[in-house]
Amino acid sequence: MPKQQRWTADQIPDQTGRVSVITGANSGLGLATARALARKGGRVILAVRDEDKGRRAVAQITAEQPHAHLETRHLDLADLDSVHAFADRVRSDHRRLDVLVNNAGVMAPPRTLSAQGHELQFACNHLGHFALTGLLLDLLGAGREPRVVTVSSLNHRQGRLRFDDLTGERGYSPMAFYNQSKFANAVFGRELHRRLAEAGSPVRSVLAHPGYTSTNLQTSAPVGLVRVLYGRVLAPLAQSPDRGALPQLYAATATDVESGEFIGPDGRGELRGAPKRVRLSDAAADAGTGRRLWEVSERLTDVRFAFSAPV
Repeated sequence: MPKQQRWTADQIPDQTGRVSVITGANSGLGLATARALARKGGRVILAVRDEDKGRRAVAQITAEQPHAHLETRHLDLADLDSVHAFADRVRSDHRRLDVLVNNAGVMAPPRTLSAQGHELQFACNHLGHFALTGLLLDLLGAGREPRVVTVSSLNHRQGRLRFDDLTGERGYSPMAFYNQSKFANAVFGRELHRRLAEAGSPVRSVLAHPGYTSTNLQTSAPVGLVRVLYGRVLAPLAQSPDRGALPQLYAATATDVESGEFIGPDGRGELRGAPKRVRLSDAAADAGTGRRLWEVSERLTDVRFAFSAPV
């Protein structure tokens, strides 16, 4: 978008009557996104792994916005049983959803397996969001101008899918498997767009990335040199979560966003700045890769998407 029209959170349309689910909403980008949507009158469901932190996040927002409409609910994306339980609770309390922001993630931990035996980053960053989206898709289909926003990363351009070793059993590198998970986010968001379009669904699938933003993602899980690099050396270059959340807020709310688009910062190297449309890597946009990841994700999660027509 032109520089003279650089978008800010003040331009978020009125969200009164809209219901949004944000994963990882107790801190960082998720908290900034929840705060901004609540400020515009939206009802926000904060999906959090640590409920105490979720309640503190709600208290922080309501201290600034006493009339905010907020819910906090437990969701551990790395545990598919938790994903099903969360979706069941949302479905029992809400007849529709308008926005799902697939925001939560972990970065570069030591090799760890999830409750279902999947590599932790692939499980939390991709498989959990894949399952959650599928389980809530009919509620989104009933929403007003509904959207799924999947948060990827600049690192998707360095990622690839190790279909023959998704658990890292044969060889594990924390950053390589983080890049794989962010690549999977990008592939999923684009493939979801294709399938929604073929089905004639009103739901839009939009991708976003925050550039380089200072959050606890860089310090809570990474080990060794990764923690030093991202938590200390590069920290002075990072923008705030409120700034970093702008691309996903634009993707979630701007009236001119189209399904299949990728929104990131407009600054040099897409590291910081106001939202603009950015390029998805050719590898992430490949339809064959999208179909293969979709099939693998269905098998690993046992979740099938109920599209309105065959795709």
